Amino acid sequence: MKSILLAFAAASLWAAGPPNIVMILSDDHGWRDYGFMGHPHARTPNIDKLAAESLLFTRGYVPASLCRPSLASMMTGLYPHQHLITGNDPPGNAKDPQSRAAMVSLFKKSKTIVGELSAAGYVSHQSGKWWEGECTCCGFTECMSHGDVTRGGRHGDVGLQIGRQTMQPVFDFVDRAAGKPFLLWYAPMMPHTPHNPPARLLDKYSKLPTAQAKYMAMIEWFDETIGQLVAHIDKKGLSENTVFIYVADNGWVQLEGQQSLYATRAKLSPYDAGLRTPIFFRWKGKIRPHRDDKIFVSSLDIAPTIISAAGRKPPVNWPGIDVRDTKKLAARQTLFGANFMHTSIDIAKPAANLKYRWAIRDNWKLILPFEPNLSQAIWEGRPETAWGTEPELYDLAADPGEKQNLAAQYRDVVESLTNAIDGWWKVQPLDRRSP
Repeated sequence: MKSILLAFAAASLWAAGPPNIVMILSDDHGWRDYGFMGHPHARTPNIDKLAAESLLFTRGYVPASLCRPSLASMMTGLYPHQHLITGNDPPGNAKDPQSRAAMVSLFKKSKTIVGELSAAGYVSHQSGKWWEGECTCCGFTECMSHGDVTRGGRHGDVGLQIGRQTMQPVFDFVDRAAGKPFLLWYAPMMPHTPHNPPARLLDKYSKLPTAQAKYMAMIEWFDETIGQLVAHIDKKGLSENTVFIYVADNGWVQLEGQQSLYATRAKLSPYDAGLRTPIFFRWKGKIRPHRDDKIFVSSLDIAPTIISAAGRKPPVNWPGIDVRDTKKLAARQTLFGANFMHTSIDIAKPAANLKYRWAIRDNWKLILPFEPNLSQAIWEGRPETAWGTEPELYDLAADPGEKQNLAAQYRDVVESLTNAIDGWWKVQPLDRRSP
């Protein structure tokens, strides 16, 4: 396999010291909805430019298509059933401080990117989405979000101003960090609802249906903020020794009218519209730009890539792969993930909240519903309970929209992938309480 990386020379690799890390995390963003992915309406010139300068994987996946577990997996390098954050909210009163603190306490049991980098002398800043309470206790040196439930803390509070209202906090952090390696967690709630873009952007999409126009304008607004962030780092002369990582927390399909979970088959679902995202890494002079449309990668690969790039050894229990290791990436046969309810039933027992497990091998994708939970609401207070109730097998190359279930025709593939899924995470099919 032809190498997709530059050769590393030890002397030059560390000549400028450990690299800065900038994580750009999109929110509720469809995997096709970029200029570089060929969307006919999406205007993303800044993301396009960054992608063109990066090691880009168009077949990227998150392990769960819901914000909190997806972001927790990026930060911990673990699957949701390992770090135990499987839903957005605890059972009962989602605003109860004790219930939310109990979820955060589970998250804190896992090692994190920010904790590992802090031990290596990095300073760090959080902005945008953050679900896990007061974030300095997780290793960040600076935070926009306070995480105090009694003051409205849930998924980012004050930090959600980033992008929509201001970019100054991240600019100021970059300025203060001069001379020290830094980690920047840039996770604006964009293009996430509310879709309320500036009129100057919305007017560009006046020929589209209203909901589509607002969504496209939100994407362009998000793209503008990325351009501003990259430009500021460029102005400070830091780009050469900064690793930019891009990923979305989960997918999105914008409909006109009511956003039915059944109709979109995106957020919270086991389908590619919810799970797939482009993932890319830019490190000038260290990682050669290359677009890969075949190899699949996971957002779990971000953590070991970051920690290895910083000159440290990733924790041995992280299942991801440093994406610079082309041999390991090529040797990986199967990608795994699981989908859970929006509101957890039991925060300490992942299987109590499980809806689907899935695996991808080559172009085959198998989705296994978890039968004991099929009657449970996907999202508390909404009518939807399940998409499919039987195993679903798709040929993603021939059927990227996952419309034709081939499970009955290819029972051998179903059996093989089922065994692989059980080998990855075995759950007890008749006991909802089993971890």
